[in-house]
Amino acid sequence: MADKAATIYIIDVGQSMGEKNNGREQTDLEFALQYVFDKITTTISNGRKTDMIGTIAMRTDDSANDLALSDPAYKHLTSLTPIRQHLLPDLQLLQSSLIPSSTNLGDGISALILAIQTLLSYCRHLKYIKSIFLLTNGRGSFDPDGLDEIAAQIRHQNIKLTILGVDFDDAEYGFKEENKDEKKKRNEETLRGLCEQVEGNFGTMQEAVEELWRPRLKVVRPVASYKGTLSLGDEIGYRETSLEMGVERYPRTAAAKPVSASRFVVGETPAEKEEGTKTGGIPSSGQALEPVRQARTYAIENPAEPGGKQEVEQEELVKGYKYGRTIVPISKTDEEVTIYPTEPSYRIVGFMLSRHYKPHHSLSSTSILLPQKGNPKAAVALSSLIHTLYELDMLAICRFVKRKSEPPIMTLLSPEITPEYECLLETLLPFSEDIRPFQFPPLGTVKTISGKQLTTHRNIPTDELETAMSDWVDSMDLTKLDADGQENDEKEKDGDDDEKDDFAPIEELYNPVISRINQCIKHRALYPDAPLPGLPAALTQFSHPPSSLVSSSVTALDALITAADVKSVLPESQSRKRRRGGDREQVQPKSGLDIEALLASGAPAKKQKISLENAVPEFKQRLSSIKEEQEFKELAGEMMSHVKELVKSSLGSVNYARACELLRVVRDEAVEGAWAGVYNEEIRGVKEELVAGGLPAAAGGERKEWWAECRRFGLGLVTEEEAEGGVEEGEAKAFMKVEK
Repeated sequence: MADKAATIYIIDVGQSMGEKNNGREQTDLEFALQYVFDKITTTISNGRKTDMIGTIAMRTDDSANDLALSDPAYKHLTSLTPIRQHLLPDLQLLQSSLIPSSTNLGDGISALILAIQTLLSYCRHLKYIKSIFLLTNGRGSFDPDGLDEIAAQIRHQNIKLTILGVDFDDAEYGFKEENKDEKKKRNEETLRGLCEQVEGNFGTMQEAVEELWRPRLKVVRPVASYKGTLSLGDEIGYRETSLEMGVERYPRTAAAKPVSASRFVVGETPAEKEEGTKTGGIPSSGQALEPVRQARTYAIENPAEPGGKQEVEQEELVKGYKYGRTIVPISKTDEEVTIYPTEPSYRIVGFMLSRHYKPHHSLSSTSILLPQKGNPKAAVALSSLIHTLYELDMLAICRFVKRKSEPPIMTLLSPEITPEYECLLETLLPFSEDIRPFQFPPLGTVKTISGKQLTTHRNIPTDELETAMSDWVDSMDLTKLDADGQENDEKEKDGDDDEKDDFAPIEELYNPVISRINQCIKHRALYPDAPLPGLPAALTQFSHPPSSLVSSSVTALDALITAADVKSVLPESQSRKRRRGGDREQVQPKSGLDIEALLASGAPAKKQKISLENAVPEFKQRLSSIKEEQEFKELAGEMMSHVKELVKSSLGSVNYARACELLRVVRDEAVEGAWAGVYNEEIRGVKEELVAGGLPAAAGGERKEWWAECRRFGLGLVTEEEAEGGVEEGEAKAFMKVEK
């Protein structure tokens, strides 16, 4: 269960917060609210009932709080929302309430006292994570009297205080406001001193808003996926010589998934309910989304029932397994046969040297094994195993069953020892059925038919090419870059292995899909009608190589292009559409040679018939040289002859797919070449012959089931919407029907 948390946001809405400063197009309040709304929407999206939020506005026109009646120091403070779980309507209420006031009266320290009092009244002595966020531009009143007592109360109640100021100076971040008035300077010093006393956080709003674009990782509470024993040997038959230790298994890495969407229906507004109308579409203000409930039914084909289907109950269903083309049913009483009987266990079955482990044997996620909590004997035993594996450079192969009757998995345990902790890293191992032993020819090796290995060949890189490639790879080396993407020669000299100084540490490699979806959902919740924001730099910074490396590797890349003899390739023609009379556009080679004229020179070749074995390539090859419609008609006729021959000679439906493929090729070329009339005439002839019984099966019977395949793949008449000279849609639909 997640820890309970109560957070109060104090937002300065004084008149000065409505001003625009330091060249910003936003007011100080709009600038600060970016941070407030981002924090609140993040809490709302978590959906935890234990995350409570309250909001207080300071320097307001009115006074609405429990202390204002008894003490004038608390005037111009307004409790906007009490501490409770906030939902989207509360966020919309805050958006309309947090606007600049017409006064600068109201004390910030009094607002802080009000927040402390509100927290203590709600949390009492219960265990809560208590936090206060104060956001201001520091241009109001902050009375320092009694500040030490306030700091002592904050420390005593273990409240986390965070103060963020608009245009506050921050030497660590590198921001300093010029020409700052003395009042704001004093207020900054007062608030900074308060944070130092309570060990809170003090910073400038510029840094906080800049960090909003950096995705924040969801904090996941560790939950053990296995609590049991790790054993070595037969603890049942040879208990005296076996080893058992209590362990707990926790996930270390697991693939994160984006938030999933559910289906809803736009509900009715109160006005629509009275009028009995419903607009539908995208929900507007006042409309709610109603969840959709799904119901599943099961049916079997039964011609005697209405609609040809008969519904059956789920209890009547049995499992079936495919065995070739048949299905083998397994009744519920026999389902236990398909379950492999297992008991929860974690057993070491052997050891291996780490250098013998192959990286491609790693499967999916990883976990860690820690000693059982409160079991010092298990801690000593596991520590001994970890150090032994580490010193011998060995790995442990294990068989793991998580729960009873679950299938066993094979795992690999490797030691990890750090100054803070030590554990066993678990990686899933594949079974023999999981390995795909595909073999591919080696690169850089060419053999003749007789088996002789060549040393010089166009597919074998030369020494010059290998040197150029090596130089280019070295020039694109990321290890010599610092965290800002700039080359740092001192890093290599110092031999610093700190991963935080690397160019692309794992901690900054965010999943762009997950982060982008979260960003869009949050923005749409805040601003339903505004356009979506652009991609933040944190998601795109590693989508392209650093500019410093690209510029420094230009010389090496040019040398590689020269050594590899790289030539530009002409783009393919944007359209292959052929026009009547041979008026078609062709891409000319860079040499300027007329390829067709060269191929056509010499004695005219005798036209060859399209063969059935290689019909499609030969058809397309002949098609590239035709100019008249009559020539296409001859080619289409030859292809239709092959189609009919395949249908006639088909044993059952063996040749139906191949016949449909030939028909599809002819149809596609007819559409592209504006020869729809030719294809429609040919396909009509095929259908007439089919209906008349001209395509009989070898053992007798009709071939109308092949026409059903043609209808399924849409191989009927070409319509006028597809190409010039086609038929109407109604005629094309009627053409595909065949009377039984």
